Amino acid sequence: MAVTTGVIADDFTGATDIASFMAEQGWRVALLPGMPDLTQQWNEEVDAIVISLKSRSLPAEQAVAQSLACARWLKQNAGVRQVYFKYCSTFDSTPRGNIGPVSDALMEAIQVPLIVHCPALPQNGRTVVHGHLFVNGVLLNESGMEKHPLNPMTDANLSRLLSAQTPNAVGNIDLNTIRNGVQAVTHALASLKAEGKRHVIVDTLDEADLHTLAQALHDSPLLAGGSGLGGALAANAGAQQTSPPQDFPHPVKAVVFSGSCSAMSNRQVNRYKTAATSRLLDVARCLSDAERYTDELSQWAMSHISDPHAPLIYATQPPDALKRIQQEYGEQPASQAIEHTFARLSAKLQAAGVNTFIVAGGETSGTVVEALQVTRLSVGKTIAPGVPWVFSAELALALKSGNFGDEDFFFTAQEYKS
Repeated sequence: MAVTTGVIADDFTGATDIASFMAEQGWRVALLPGMPDLTQQWNEEVDAIVISLKSRSLPAEQAVAQSLACARWLKQNAGVRQVYFKYCSTFDSTPRGNIGPVSDALMEAIQVPLIVHCPALPQNGRTVVHGHLFVNGVLLNESGMEKHPLNPMTDANLSRLLSAQTPNAVGNIDLNTIRNGVQAVTHALASLKAEGKRHVIVDTLDEADLHTLAQALHDSPLLAGGSGLGGALAANAGAQQTSPPQDFPHPVKAVVFSGSCSAMSNRQVNRYKTAATSRLLDVARCLSDAERYTDELSQWAMSHISDPHAPLIYATQPPDALKRIQQEYGEQPASQAIEHTFARLSAKLQAAGVNTFIVAGGETSGTVVEALQVTRLSVGKTIAPGVPWVFSAELALALKSGNFGDEDFFFTAQEYKS
């Protein structure tokens, strides 16, 4: 039973991001958290399968191995026509990877001469012009992403960023070519292929550019980038739009977690704290007294579960505070202790009856989904561009990339019946 597109996303919020854009255009999307059962044959009628990995921050060799296993399964067991490697619209990576190594491995496995990269997501202010990535009109390396705790983005030149991660040649298709239409894009790709370019970064300024690219690339067996092109591919297929499921548990018992330290997450947390009860995670106790501390947090959250606004537990910090924590406890030990606390807390709260989790941050979202042992999700209504509600059995989840949504996101997410 053939599936049009199989997506391999390098984190959980990236998976829900592209799944929401595809579902909004009428595609039937199956969202699979974590590695699929590689022995299982796919037998459902869907337009896209989206696999959410936590490979963005793994060592490159592990990210490659997981991505290749998913690609083989998608091609052999699900019969997908097109594989889409989904990464963040801010190109989150380091000189060690993982965008370059994973893309190279997928090209070899699928036996294609080149791969087109389209990270742009104009709907959320991510655009590419002259091969440079902008966030709301500001160069990537001046947007706040240069202070990212795991993947600091200190350059906006995508060719330079990608060239540091791959031995293969990188080319670019500029905005003028995109604006000249599908035939111009097709001709430019042929020319770059003849020149030996194996990675091609495409300029994209608005949604019209995405639709031009979708028309030019709809038959490509391998693509890479953000969710914008994924949504445009679904729109180009002409599926009939349907109402998304709204399977909220009743009664809703919700908590809010924020593990992201992005600029927007800081603003969202500060805004939400003005109206909701909240607790900042104590890193020292996460490291030294985890079990007892998690019990305390769980009891505290349940004591506020009927408040007008869901209780917030957060590790979100401004850059100067984050730097002090990393210097005092170590970057990796502090990060791992916080994520382990969120994992234990998720399981305890679920056992206590919490059925709705609103989570900010890709790493934290992945941690929560794994702790809740979710194996399949359906895509519901969009809360903000790239952030849908997703549902599994008796659970409702909102998994938000750090910089997505506006300052009122945590409030908006709780307008369950609107």
